[in-house]
Amino acid sequence: MIKLRKYFPHLAGLVFSSIFGFSFLFTKEGLELMSPFHLLGFRFAIAFITLSILRIAGIININLRGKNLKKLFLLALFQPGIYFICETTGMLYTTSSEAGMMIALIPVAVTILAAVFLNERPTLIQSLFVALSVGGVFFIIFNRGTAPIDGNYLGLVLLGGAVIAAGFYNIISRQLSLEFKPVEITYVMMGFGALFFNLIAIFRKDFALGSYLNLLTNTDVLIAVVYLGVFSSVVAFFMMNYTLSKITAAESAVFANLTTVVSIIAGVVFRNEPFFKFQVVGAVLIIIGVWGTNYFGRPVVEKGEEIYEKV
Repeated sequence: MIKLRKYFPHLAGLVFSSIFGFSFLFTKEGLELMSPFHLLGFRFAIAFITLSILRIAGIININLRGKNLKKLFLLALFQPGIYFICETTGMLYTTSSEAGMMIALIPVAVTILAAVFLNERPTLIQSLFVALSVGGVFFIIFNRGTAPIDGNYLGLVLLGGAVIAAGFYNIISRQLSLEFKPVEITYVMMGFGALFFNLIAIFRKDFALGSYLNLLTNTDVLIAVVYLGVFSSVVAFFMMNYTLSKITAAESAVFANLTTVVSIIAGVVFRNEPFFKFQVVGAVLIIIGVWGTNYFGRPVVEKGEEIYEKV
């Protein structure tokens, strides 16, 4: 049993990367049944309720007294706020496969923003891998017009906005991680998302709560929001944090790439989404670029120990 325990972090990595990979599929399915803000409102309400139950049961501990809540709310504005507005709306105009490829660029965005705002200069080889992954995106964009793909370039632009928002989230969360536990940050994020998105969705429904909640009687709606709210927002979070606490950032990057692969396979197999040769080339360039950006990241030496940056 002790020998098997060393594989637990990698097993958890497989679980959370698969959950995240399928989340694009369930988001796309949900968007066919309701508006983006309606879907987001249900998703974060269920996530916040789940975390609140875990808090009441004593499984997780949340203590926000005397802490910098203003900066934490700024963090929540970027993610889930701006990030999920861009991601979910962007998926109206793209396939779930393309969404998975674009969101894979988050570590690259973090590297670029860290260089600008934190003066964390990437190495030369890291910069080459950043350029490779960005080149993969442009390769897809330039070839997309020749393929019969539904939607337009607006979706890719919006997904790019989600990547940038996630980059800023990572930059701010590095500072807040010294004061807040990951579960505390997540709890506030889920609460912010539940309040923010439900207020917008209910306003768009002219405050007709009856018709707003009626969608939950639809089995397909319930499956989508439970998956996104419980599995993608809670279960995968705990699995991801467990994995990152046991292995290096370079090793964890492999699972980020697996998320992209799973999202592509899920879109093609379960939604019959088209996947062309140019998308294969672009996906490979993005995945290699993201892996290299993480693997060749500068290690941070602190108190005589080598601690890897988790970008």
